[in-house]
Amino acid sequence: MAGRINDEDVKAVRDAVPIDAVVSEYLQLRNAGGGNLKGLCPFHDEKSPSFQVSPSKGLFHCFGCQEGGDTITFVMKVDHLTFSEAVERLAGQAGITLRYEEGGYNPAHQRGERIRLVEAHKIAADWYMEQLATSPEADTGRKFLAERGFDQSAAEHFSVGYSPQGWDHLTRFLRGKGFTDKELLLSGLSQEGRRGPIDRFRGRLMWPIRDIGGDVVGFGARKLYEADTGPKYLNTPDTAIYKKSQVLYGIDLAKKDIAKASRAVVVEGYTDVMACHLAGVTTAIATCGTAFGGDHIKILRRLLMDNGSARVIFTFDGDAAGQKAALRAFEDDQKFAAETYIAIAPDGMDPCDLRLAKGDDAVADLVEPRTPLFEFALRQIVVRYDLDTPAGRAAALDEAAPIVARIKNSGAQHEVAVQLAGMLGILDTQFVVKRVAQLARWARDRGGKGAPAPARGPQQPYEATQRTTAGGPALQLRNPVYATERELLKLALQRPELVSPAFDAYGIDEFTAAPYAAVRQAIMEAGGAEYGTQDAQDYLVRVREAAPDDAVRAMVTELAVEAIMRKTVDEIYAGIQLVAVRRRAVERRVRDIQSTLTRLGTHGDPAELAAVQNELWVLQQYDQALREHGAAAL
Repeated sequence: MAGRINDEDVKAVRDAVPIDAVVSEYLQLRNAGGGNLKGLCPFHDEKSPSFQVSPSKGLFHCFGCQEGGDTITFVMKVDHLTFSEAVERLAGQAGITLRYEEGGYNPAHQRGERIRLVEAHKIAADWYMEQLATSPEADTGRKFLAERGFDQSAAEHFSVGYSPQGWDHLTRFLRGKGFTDKELLLSGLSQEGRRGPIDRFRGRLMWPIRDIGGDVVGFGARKLYEADTGPKYLNTPDTAIYKKSQVLYGIDLAKKDIAKASRAVVVEGYTDVMACHLAGVTTAIATCGTAFGGDHIKILRRLLMDNGSARVIFTFDGDAAGQKAALRAFEDDQKFAAETYIAIAPDGMDPCDLRLAKGDDAVADLVEPRTPLFEFALRQIVVRYDLDTPAGRAAALDEAAPIVARIKNSGAQHEVAVQLAGMLGILDTQFVVKRVAQLARWARDRGGKGAPAPARGPQQPYEATQRTTAGGPALQLRNPVYATERELLKLALQRPELVSPAFDAYGIDEFTAAPYAAVRQAIMEAGGAEYGTQDAQDYLVRVREAAPDDAVRAMVTELAVEAIMRKTVDEIYAGIQLVAVRRRAVERRVRDIQSTLTRLGTHGDPAELAAVQNELWVLQQYDQALREHGAAAL
């Protein structure tokens, strides 16, 4: 069993790898104000960005699903890693050698399973590349690439390789690198043979498939020899690190340009991605042996940020299979905020063939949007009917109208309904518009969802009327008491120098909301706000670790990331919050004492009565000083 990673090394990893650099490998981030960044949450579906990152604090928090944490937590959650695996991955990126408190330095047998599988794939990819570049046997693969317009430099850019025809060349090589047979089988690089593991890929051209973070997680292998009785393309089977429905070939190369240009080009194969990138279309990506579906959309949406002006262009072959793929893509069209288009090359050529026949400019011209995907889908329906007859037009309308009714934007839905009337040759446009609207209304009614909830800006998640907490009833955030307590806790976490040392003298009972009292307790156990003035990032780590459960830990993260309710945050503003919370605590104590005096009445013990009256007088004087002198009286 792996030893525990040295705490100093964990802290070094947190400090060395900026959280915004890590998160931006998975989604596009934009300025959210106050030094924070925002994007579409990778942990749940959303239409407007409620996921925020605070680079200065090293934390992220989603105000939609409440996921939050630091850089290590993000990597754990997004890639389904253990704590040790996440630290090991980040340490590798930062060039930090980890020490283990049991067993010394990070030996191979102590590495997490996912890290080991990824490392095996990286070594395999490098080995396949070397085979393609130097092996005489790989000449068949080099010729295959050359015939499609790809030279050695292109092969190296895309890390294309070659798997030898022998039974176990790679298996023996990886064994020599310290990998066990179990690891080789789990990775999908090897498979069971009669006498033990053998290579899964033999005599094939190899494309490494990387996840959005850049790790090689699988391979796509193209048959080269007639004697090979396997499929034309053989992909890695689903493993602990590879799910074909959740990866896009080329996403590691294309992600930055997709985010920058707000455009993605979806092609059908590995060579099509290569052809597009070499022709200057660096936003091209492809699925890996499966239809384009919901999980692929989630990846692109996070990069496109659901920008209404973004574009997704699908290129499909002009044959029946290509048309079927286009219609399948249209089924998910409404999951995009981006506009979707289809591009079909003249003579039905794919981008690779088009580049060979007509050059790079023809490929670049191909992917300039021509036909909206909904229009293509409708035309594929309409063309099957005889529109010269009333019966044919009615039948075409019956099939096409439900497709138009699925368009969520009512304005776009009306416009497309008008276009459909023209395509069908129906002169009564309003009849088609009303038919589509009726189908849309029926669909909403069957869904039982009613009217959508009012939109909420991602910048003001705390302005909702209430927030449900895991540890108790909803917090009514319009309540000024709770709002002030929340603001003071945000200051204590984000700007401890403005509230220290006064804040550390505040009692747990001065925070009336149970979740806020729990956060105050965690701050105290972490060394107080005064510690935060010495090491801000470690302070937040300590506060989160001091939280008694995940609900309080999530609240700490949320408060550490949420914007403070004022543009100019200074000692004056901090003092106002300190005074407001303290005065309300004093007022509550005054009410308690007045209740005690009423209970004691005139027949109580004189000594006790005098003590209570004296405490009341002291509190009233203190309250007056707070009113007159503000924070100076604390």
